[in-house]
Parts: sequence; C-alpha cells; structure tokens
Amino acid sequence: MAPSQATARLALLTGPSGVGKGTLVALLQERHPHLWLSVSATTRAPRAGEQDGVHYFFKTRQDFDALVNSGGFLEWAEFASNCYGTPRAPVEERLSAGTPVLLEIELEGARQVRKTFPEALQIFLAPPSFEELERRIRGRGTESAEAIQRRLNRARAELDAQSEFDAVVVNDDLEAALSELEVLMGLSS
Repeated sequence: MAPSQATARLALLTGPSGVGKGTLVALLQERHPHLWLSVSATTRAPRAGEQDGVHYFFKTRQDFDALVNSGGFLEWAEFASNCYGTPRAPVEERLSAGTPVLLEIELEGARQVRKTFPEALQIFLAPPSFEELERRIRGRGTESAEAIQRRLNRARAELDAQSEFDAVVVNDDLEAALSELEVLMGLSS
C-alpha cells in the first residue's frame, strides 16, 4: 500500500562502493513498486539502450547550466568532463503526489542535499567491517589493483563521514538491512 501524501518522504542512501547499495535498492523497488528511485540528469551522451527519463535525463551543457543557475537541482557535480545532478522538479512532483522517493547518491551529493532539502532522511549504508568491504570489492574481479586501492581510499573517507547521517544501517545481513531500511523509510507494514 502506498503511503499517504502526509507520509511521503525523500530518503537518500549513501555508502562506499561495494557496500550493497544497488542490491538493496533493487530489493526495495521489488518489494515496494510505488517507491520512486530518482532519475539523475547528465550532460553525457546516451549509451546504447539508455532511454531519456528512464536511465537519465539527457541534457545539453547549456540546459544543465540553466538548471544549476535556477536552483533546479537538489545536488550536482562534474565528473570526467560531464555533469550529473538530481533534478528538483520530478522529486517534488512525486512527493506532492504522495509517492516516497529514494536517491542513491554519493557522499558529496548527500552533503548538498542536506543544504537544499534538509527534511530528507539521510541513511548511510555501512559494511560490517572495512576488511569485509575490501573483500567484496576485490571479489568483484573487475578492476585493476590501482583502481581497487582508489576505491578503498575513498571508502575510508566515506566511512569517516557516517556520523553526519540521520541513521546508519550495517549491511552484514541482507534481509536484516532491508528490513531496517523499510522501517526507517516508513515502508514496512
């Protein structure tokens, strides 16, 4: 059952690479189809199979800059010569319609949202230990040793920031972490 407009809330989920954000978000969407996962805007070109408004809102640099200048983003950043951001209007439209909204977001984006949308529930997803996080990242087997080290260095800094968040969920048991997220987000029955 979808929550009423009065209980619809923006929640954001942050945590280091390899902690399980994507897995938990997919499970939340599966269990709660009314939950809307925010779609980011980007200035990069669409990749094969990507659809505007589904995977990203694809914007020209000029259109993106206009949104930045008008306060049209909850957060935004430039990475590898492309801009990425969370458009404010679709989030506010969903919340006004009573739909709970989730952002899966990086630490710096979460800090921006704290300023632009302070009523958002900010959740940090943490690993049971740094060693377990390292095991998960290395276990992917998809990156060079140098790339893994960069991820681990970044993860240390992100873990140091978890006290900035409204809640910390430790992902040591997927089902328990999922249940805790559901309670925090008001999705449990």
